[in-house]
Amino acid sequence: MSDAEFAALRQRMVAEIAVHTVLQTGRLGKAALSRRVMDAMARVPRHMFVRQDLRHLAYADSPLPSDCGKTISQPFIVALMTDLLDLQAGDRVLEVGTGWGYQTAVLAELGAQVFSVELIAALAEEARRRLAAQGYAQVQVRVGDGRAGWPEHAPYDRIIVSAAPDWVPVPLLEQLKPGGRMVIPAGVAETQQLLLIEKDAAGRLDSRAVLPVRFSALEEPEPG
Repeated sequence: MSDAEFAALRQRMVAEIAVHTVLQTGRLGKAALSRRVMDAMARVPRHMFVRQDLRHLAYADSPLPSDCGKTISQPFIVALMTDLLDLQAGDRVLEVGTGWGYQTAVLAELGAQVFSVELIAALAEEARRRLAAQGYAQVQVRVGDGRAGWPEHAPYDRIIVSAAPDWVPVPLLEQLKPGGRMVIPAGVAETQQLLLIEKDAAGRLDSRAVLPVRFSALEEPEPG
């Protein structure tokens, strides 16, 4: 498939995200996502972050399997989570759950400095390779337990979590800067909610559920 064909499919994907957003207006409280986010979704080549045999499906508005039993998130969810972050260029962002780096690329496309933690070494290495190939130099990826965050680079303006813990890990709350935002799915499989957590200037936390979701569980490292 040619670059032009992929670009046309990407534009169709963005149109589908727009329709999906309208259908979720009651939950989201708005009928459209940020134009900056939608433009970033239109630029990032999702087909470069999926398996070769699934590239023809790269711009379907659905999750896709990647490797190690993991998936790449549905484009609408990627766009929505990014929109909820309200990113500004230059923001320091902690991402938990790099996968193959598609969400990471969208954050970098918006000018964020991204520190991404991935539990599975093979996924982290693949993400580094794919992100570097697309020229996203302002991204650092490390292998580690995402529940612990990445304290060396804290505090963060924004935190985004791409897998669901049963509850929000305390270290992530601690690493969020006053005035910052975190977007995280949380809860057991049948009751997961996408949460927006905001920390005010005094360090007080406020949380609201945005919509029901279904994410892979945020796993812990193997003991020993």
